[in-house]
Amino acid sequence: MEVVRVFLCVLSVFVALVSDRFVVLAFFSQSLDSDFTFTLPAGRKECFYQTMKKDASLEIEYQVLDGAGLDVDFFISSPSGQVLFSDYHKSDGVHTVETEDGDYMFCFDNTFSSVSEKLIFFELILDNMETDEDPDDWKEYVHGTDILDMKLEDIMDTINNVKARLGKSLQIQTVLRAFEARDRNLQESNYDRVNFWSVVNVIGMMLISAVQVYLVRSLFEDKRKIRT
Repeated sequence: MEVVRVFLCVLSVFVALVSDRFVVLAFFSQSLDSDFTFTLPAGRKECFYQTMKKDASLEIEYQVLDGAGLDVDFFISSPSGQVLFSDYHKSDGVHTVETEDGDYMFCFDNTFSSVSEKLIFFELILDNMETDEDPDDWKEYVHGTDILDMKLEDIMDTINNVKARLGKSLQIQTVLRAFEARDRNLQESNYDRVNFWSVVNVIGMMLISAVQVYLVRSLFEDKRKIRT
C-alpha cells in the first residue's frame, strides 16, 4: 500500500512538471516576426497597418523582387500622421522605428509606373512587445520541484537563447530567399532579352544576305536585247 502511494505521488509530480513544460513551450512559441509577398499593380499604391505599443521597436525590411526597374516608392508614418521615413525609386530598404501607442502605416507606391507591376517582399520584426501573459506566471503552476535536482531558471534561459537564435536564423533565411528570388527573376528577364535580340539579329542577317545575293546577281545579268 505504501508503494502505491509513493508511485502515485511520483506520477502526480511528473504529470505536473510535464504539463508545465508544455505551458512554457506554448509561451515561447509566440512569434513577433512576420513576412509577406504581394503584387503591386501599375499605377497603384498599397498601404498596411501595424498596431504598436509604447517603447517598442518596429523594423521593416522590403525588397522589389520583380518588375521593370526593380524600384518602388516607400514611406512609413506614425499614428499622428507624421512621415518618419520615405524612399523614392528604391529596390530595397531597412528602417527601424521606436514606437508609441497607435497604428503605424507603411505604404508602397507604384503610381509612377503606368505599365509595369511590381512583386514586393517585406518583413516586420517587432521587439519589446509586451504580452498579456506574464512570463513568470508559469512558476505558480510548478509543484514538487524541491524534490528534483533541476534549475528551472536555467532551463528557461536556455530555451530563451535557443528561441532567439532560431528566430534570427529564420529571419536571415527569409531575407536570403528574397534575394534569391529577385536574382532569379532578373536572370530570367535577361535570358528572355538575349533570346529576343538573338532572333532579331538572325532575321536581320538573313535579310541582308538575301539583299546582297540579289545585288550581286543583278550585276551579272545581261539586259541587252539580241535581234536576229
